[in-house]
Amino acid sequence: MARKVVLLADPGIDTAVAIAVALCDPELEVLGIAATAGNVSAEEATRNVHIVMDYLDPPRWPRLGEALPVRYESDGTRLHGPGGLGGISWPHVGRHRMFPSDRLLLELTSEYPDEITIVCLGPLTVLARALDRDPALARRVRQIVIVGGTWREPGNASPVAEFHFHCDPEAARQVLRCGAPIILAPLDVSRQLLLSPAEIASLTDRESRACYFLRRILHYGIGATARLYGIEGFHLKDVLGVCALTCPQAVHSRPMTVDVETRGELTRGMLVVDLTPRRAAPNVDMITEVHVPTLREYLHRLFRRYLAD
Repeated sequence: MARKVVLLADPGIDTAVAIAVALCDPELEVLGIAATAGNVSAEEATRNVHIVMDYLDPPRWPRLGEALPVRYESDGTRLHGPGGLGGISWPHVGRHRMFPSDRLLLELTSEYPDEITIVCLGPLTVLARALDRDPALARRVRQIVIVGGTWREPGNASPVAEFHFHCDPEAARQVLRCGAPIILAPLDVSRQLLLSPAEIASLTDRESRACYFLRRILHYGIGATARLYGIEGFHLKDVLGVCALTCPQAVHSRPMTVDVETRGELTRGMLVVDLTPRRAAPNVDMITEVHVPTLREYLHRLFRRYLAD
C-alpha cells in the first residue's frame, strides 16, 4: 500500500522537482500540498503550487493549501528567478478551492490518523501553526520528514543557519520538540545531491508538458548556480526529503538530539547538535550520509517511466 504523504512546500525550483518526484513515485499517495512562504512570498507560493500542478497534471490531484507568511521574509529570486520558478509566470493559473495550509494539515491528519507522513520542503511555519491549534497533531502523524538545518558545513542563509530554519527558527524549534517521529535531512547532506547539466538534460529529455516545465526551470537554476557560486549543475536539496521515503537504501541516519537557536544575534536559526553522551533522549533520526549515485539512478528511472510523452 502506498504511503500517504502531505508535502509542505515553498516552490522554488528544487521544491518543484521534489513535488514531481513525490507525484511520480507509486510508493507515495500525495493527499495534500500545503504551500508556505519561504523562497517566495505567501501569495507567490500559493500561485506556484498551482503552476507546478498545472504542468505536472497528475491523474489524481491532491488537495492544495493556501500559504501562510513566515516570521522573517526572505527573497530567493537570485537563485530561483522572478516569481520563484525561473521566471515562469502565468496570470490565469486556475485556482482551486483552498483552505489555509494549517487547516489542511489538521483536516487530513484527522481523516487519516497515524497514516500520514508530513514532508517539509520549506520553513516550518505552517506545521508549527497547526500544532498551536491542535497539539495532538504530533500524535496523529506517522512521521515528519524535514529538509532543514545544517550541522557540519556553513549555512546558506547565514554562516551557521540553513535557509528553512533561518526563515522561522521558532517554528523549527517547536516542530523538533513536538514528540513526533522525525527524519532530519540537513543541508550538509542534501546539498550533495548535485546534478550536472548533462544529467539534468537526460532527466528531462522527453517531450511531455511536465518535462518541458522541469527542463525550463532547471535550465534557469543551472545558470543561476554558475553565476552565484561558480558551480556547474544544480542542487536538488529538497528532493532528498522525498527520496528519504522512496529510496531509503540511499540514505543512512542515526538518532541524535538537536535544537534550534532562536535568539542569537549572529546565530538565529542555527541547528544545535548535542553530542554529549546520554545527556538527552534523541528527538530526530539525522541523515548523515547519502549515496548520490543511487539517488541519481533512481531519479532517472522514475522520470523516464512516469514522465513519458
